[in-house]
Amino acid sequence: MSVTIIFGSDGGATRGVAAKLRKKCQGRSVDIKDATADDFENCQLLILGSPTYGDGTLQTDWEDNIEKLRSANLAGKKVALFGTGDQQQYPFSFVDALGILYDEVTDLGAEVVGSTETEGYDFVESAGVRDGKFVGLALDLDTQSGMTEKRVTAWLTDVLALAPA
Repeated sequence: MSVTIIFGSDGGATRGVAAKLRKKCQGRSVDIKDATADDFENCQLLILGSPTYGDGTLQTDWEDNIEKLRSANLAGKKVALFGTGDQQQYPFSFVDALGILYDEVTDLGAEVVGSTETEGYDFVESAGVRDGKFVGLALDLDTQSGMTEKRVTAWLTDVLALAPA
């Protein structure tokens, strides 16, 4: 199965998660700054990742390059999402980027796979939660870094099972 991971990262945390995912699924990862429409379209599974900035916005490179995503043909494509955030410092906007990316890709006709439970997290609200679940993989590398490997592995196993072969 061909997997492309497109991410934005400033401090390197989200880039690190993208690298973990790439290694585990033998996919390829592309920084959103370098992404093209082909990167979004020419794979069986598309994984998008972004940190959330304090007040609940996408990472700057995503904001600067969102038209790349919007111009891609994602109708019917399986898309999985992951986001990084800090639930203690930003309990009212924890992984809001998940929700922003979710809205963008569903508006383009994509099918989002890989929702995860909110149990085990301590936050007040998140735009990344729909129907009581995160719309993708939520990671807090600041306060729960010890859980990252387990969460990444379990989530990716589930996502790959839901994606086309």
